[in-house]
This record gives sequence, structure tokens and C-alpha cells, in this order.
Amino acid sequence: MTLTFHWFLPTYGDSRSVVGGGHGQPAGAAAGDRRASIGYLASIVRSAEEFGFTGALTPTGAWCEDAWLTTAMLARESERLAFLVAFRPGLISPTLAAQMAATFSAHAPGRLSLNVVTGGEAHEQRAYGDHLPKDERYARCGEFLSVVRRLWAGETVTHRGAHLDIDAARLPTTPDPVPPLYFGGSSDAAGPVAAEHADVYLTWGEPVDAVARKLDRIRELAAARGRKPRFGVRLHVITRDSAEEAWRQAGRLVDALGEDTVAAAQAVLARSESTGQRRMRDLHAGARADGTWRDPHALEVAPNLWAGVGLVRGGAGTALVGSHTEVADRIAEYAAIGIDEFVLSGYPHLEELYWFGEGVLPRLVRHGLFHDTGGAGTGLNAFLPKETSA
Repeated sequence: MTLTFHWFLPTYGDSRSVVGGGHGQPAGAAAGDRRASIGYLASIVRSAEEFGFTGALTPTGAWCEDAWLTTAMLARESERLAFLVAFRPGLISPTLAAQMAATFSAHAPGRLSLNVVTGGEAHEQRAYGDHLPKDERYARCGEFLSVVRRLWAGETVTHRGAHLDIDAARLPTTPDPVPPLYFGGSSDAAGPVAAEHADVYLTWGEPVDAVARKLDRIRELAAARGRKPRFGVRLHVITRDSAEEAWRQAGRLVDALGEDTVAAAQAVLARSESTGQRRMRDLHAGARADGTWRDPHALEVAPNLWAGVGLVRGGAGTALVGSHTEVADRIAEYAAIGIDEFVLSGYPHLEELYWFGEGVLPRLVRHGLFHDTGGAGTGLNAFLPKETSA
């Protein structure tokens, strides 16, 4: 098995500390010490490209810049890296979304994937003019993706559904290749839509056993529809030459958080309708309740899986923390249950990318889990002696 890696583009700004925001937090909630300029984001894109990453996830929401516009600019600043563009079906027509994807693909062939975000925050959806309740948003999403798929196939589409009414839609050009659809969701309403439409089902980083159960459910639902999706996981990483260094860095991240900051972020995240967000909050609920969250090891919810990011950040709230060998071993454990795509990030995103690229990727190459594609990745095994202890 050869694993696929994506990095993350912090279109709200970057920092040496955890940047909050996401999942219903208001505009301006995420603010880093580094401005998310095209120049800075391009440095991340080019570095990920050189290490052999396949793509980079770009988020969507009131707390960050627009993903379509940002990635269109970044495609001109890079050569090979694909962009995993997050977008919300309820905020755009399926015909326009299909056309935008086709246009992007025409100018950057093979460099677009789409991360379908149905929206788990009713108050944020309403800010964009979308007033549907959560389960209906998933039903609409299913209709939306059906229309998009048919348009990409070159059909003229007329659709009369519960949520969408489309007359004789057709694209002037169709994308080649068709962008793969990435889809996440832990609720009962999300499962059937993911099973029907996802090329890659994404989950946030939970303990391996919990992820395995989630994957089994999606496999069963997809098999009933004659489909077999791939699987991916969204995680942060803190990887260093020794485990001690990595945990010291995790400690620095929580030391920078104030009680008021954590409380304010959790108050917003507590009203989330997202099942996945509730599961992220549950991972650090005990440490928040007994006040031990300032000890980074109190937030270790499984070997090397740290829930500290989720104290202030919505969405993906866990990180793999440890030596390069430990992080590589945990990745191998996720791979063993069927995860073959990893969407990763770290603080700051540029520096942590280098720690991962020089420290973890060579170990995955050695174990046959990653293909050394050239560029700065050429001779990745040369970096192996850097680790001093497990």
C-alpha cells in the first residue's frame, strides 16, 4: 500500500500557537501572527509539492478566506500540487459548482479535488442565508451531488427534487479527470450520502478502534449501493527528533492558552450540531472538567494521539505527537484499518511540514508506505539519522 498525503492551507493566518476558529466560530475568531498572504501560502504549497504531497486542503467558512479564489491564485504559484477545495453545497447552485470545477480543471488539469462540507452549524448557515435544518441539509446535499455528477458526465440535466429544481442544465466543457469528492460526517444523516457519493470518506482523528468502527459502517452502507470508497483521516502533527521534544512542544502550545480563551471557544463549540464536533469535544472533556488540561499528557487520549488542539479549534482537534518513528508507527496503524489518505497540518504550518517531511516520510518510504516522488523528497532516507530516541 502506498499512502497519499495532503497538507493544509491556513487561509485565516498562521502562528507558532494554536489558532482557533472553525465550526461556527464567528468571522475574525481565527487570527494568526502570520498573514495568510498568497506569498506565504505559496511557500507552504511549494514545500508540500517538493516533499511529494498529493494535495492541500483549503477550508471554508466565515472564519477564513474563500477557498476557490485562494486556490485559483495558488495554482499559478505551483506546478503539481492538487487543491482539496472545501465548499458548501447549500450556498451555491450545483450547476455553478460543476462549472467552477470544470473551469478550474481546464486551467489546472488533475489538480482539483472537492471537500463537500454540508454544514453542521445552523447559526453560521443562516448567516449565509441557508435556513434548512441539519438532516435536510444532508438530503439537499445528496440531490446536489447527483446533479453535479450528471453534469460532469456530459448530460443535460433537468431535476425536480425536494430541495433543488433544475431546468436543462449543461456544461460547456466537462472536467477531465473528474475531481474526486471527499466527504465527512458522523451523524446518521451523513452516512447514506457519504455511501452514495464519496470517493474518499474523511474522518477526524480519533483512537484507531473508534475510527475502525466508523469505517465499517460506511463500508456496509456503500457496499449496499455497489460502491467501495477510499478512506482518509484529518490530523495535526507534532513530530520531532525525540518524543521528549515533541511533548515539550505540545506543552508550549497549551501553555499559550488562557482559561478565558478555552472557555470562550468551548462555549461556541458546545452549540454545534455536528456529531463529529461533539466527539472531538468529548475527547478532552475530562481534562477540562478536572483542570488537568495544562498537562499535555492529560490530553493524550490514545498512544501519541493528543486532543489539545481541540481546546480552541473547531473541526479537527487532535494531533499525532511523538518522535518521528512513533508518528510513523501510528500512521501505519491507521493504514492497517483501511485509511490510505492523510490530511495533515501543524503550527506553524510551514515549519511543521518540514519536520514531518524530513522526519516521518523517510520512515514511511522505508516501510513501503510512501513513494519518494523526487524534488526535496529525493533521497528521503538521508534524513533518518536525525532521530535520537523513540
